[in-house]
Amino acid sequence: MQPVSVAVFAAVVLGTSLLAVAARRFRVGTDLPSLEDWALAGRQFGPVLTWFLLGGSIYTAYTFAAVPGLVYGAGALGFFALAYTVMMAPLAFVVLPRLWRVARDHGYLTVADYVRGRYDSPLLALAVALTGILATMPYIALQLLGIRALLSAGGVYPAGLAGDLMLTSVFAVLAGATYRSGLRAPTVISLAKGILVFAVVLAVVAVALGDLGGPAAMFDTATRTLSTDGPSTAALVLDPAMHTAYASLALGSAMALLMYPHVLTASFAAAGPDSLRRATIAIPAWTVVLGLFALLGVAAIAQGVVAPPGNAEAAVPVMVRDLLHPVLTGLVFGALAVGALVPAAVMSVAAAALFVRNVYVEYFNPTATPKHQTKAAQVVSLVAKFGAIAFVFGLPDQDAINLQLLGGVWILQTFPSVALGVFSTWLHRGALLTGWAVGMAAGTALVASGGFSAVVALDVGGRQALVYVALAALALNLTVAMVLTPILDRAGVARGMDATAATERRMPRPPKVVR
Repeated sequence: MQPVSVAVFAAVVLGTSLLAVAARRFRVGTDLPSLEDWALAGRQFGPVLTWFLLGGSIYTAYTFAAVPGLVYGAGALGFFALAYTVMMAPLAFVVLPRLWRVARDHGYLTVADYVRGRYDSPLLALAVALTGILATMPYIALQLLGIRALLSAGGVYPAGLAGDLMLTSVFAVLAGATYRSGLRAPTVISLAKGILVFAVVLAVVAVALGDLGGPAAMFDTATRTLSTDGPSTAALVLDPAMHTAYASLALGSAMALLMYPHVLTASFAAAGPDSLRRATIAIPAWTVVLGLFALLGVAAIAQGVVAPPGNAEAAVPVMVRDLLHPVLTGLVFGALAVGALVPAAVMSVAAAALFVRNVYVEYFNPTATPKHQTKAAQVVSLVAKFGAIAFVFGLPDQDAINLQLLGGVWILQTFPSVALGVFSTWLHRGALLTGWAVGMAAGTALVASGGFSAVVALDVGGRQALVYVALAALALNLTVAMVLTPILDRAGVARGMDATAATERRMPRPPKVVR
């Protein structure tokens, strides 16, 4: 462990933590505290802040760790993450501004609020809320697991109790800042995250390519290394048998990503649909950064880095530690640590808002005042963060990874109610709820029976094809919903009143935009 690297790492994390604590000073206006102000920062973010917050929430520290690790261990298949983030941007451009407009016009704070109003179905809204919470909780834990694995491999994370106390202390500062300032805390941190991550990845890639003689030499060396010493399943050219797995993973992941509560919370905090559109247009810049991280997986292969068995994510941190000056090494790991703080904080805020609005107020305390709702959400956000810490320290890492895999399968089952519901209300609320239940059950069963694999072999036209489990479950979900809709209509089952079709509520004055 290099003392210089540890000192620089500590300085980066400490400076970012101080920014989070100071986030309360960025509150605009003198209105009384409310859940809208705490969870959505008053919906005042312009395109620049929205871009930083969305990018910081979507491109997590675990993503930056897992993608190069997957490229190192599996080769070309690992680049599917670039495909799905590219596909996600146009989907976000089309879906999110429409969702924002309905949410703002009707005072909705969560996506479950939207579903409740759109379909007049408390049960469907509860299903969407609980699915979002279940999918989010292991995601928070995964941020901590990812950063702990990275720092341990890079020699920055102290062994034993000292390292655990350090991680807990950093997370405790974030928890306190989020408790006080809500979404503003991760928004301020996202500015630091964007600057740090963009800077360090450019520096690391430049040094790695310079050491290997350029991109062409790097790929040639990596190809030779894989042909002699690499895993038999790893190759830098995708096996044709994996084409359906690659395509379905990319498509399903892009669709699922937009349904996560932290992404929707960051979107609802925008000042308007135009701010959101401009931010989503520029989101691919984050994909460029992710592509550079993926490139580091190839560089690790070419450098001959040997990762511990079953821990491919450690390859790039080991390469960074051995290749860079200690100061730059500390900056890299500091930037990655900051990268974990933003999504973890936004996820806790989103989960808290869902629980308070769509579970606690809906079923336990309908008369809760705005101040009471805010206090309840603050407490729930703390429980979510420290629950994630307990999960990390108390259970095997593989459990969090398996639960996150299930989370991706589960959250995609809300796509018909949320994303398709923005454009059409043809699907009956009872059919949507039944389809959701079937998709959840089928997806969970397929993942568990397949040994917690992300893909399942299906018979397509007489041939076996590997397909992303979440997409297969969604196809079943939609089939059930489409078949049941005309049946329920003919049986005279009521659809309920669509509250979102009512006249839009006009605000007395346009919101002040914080750029």
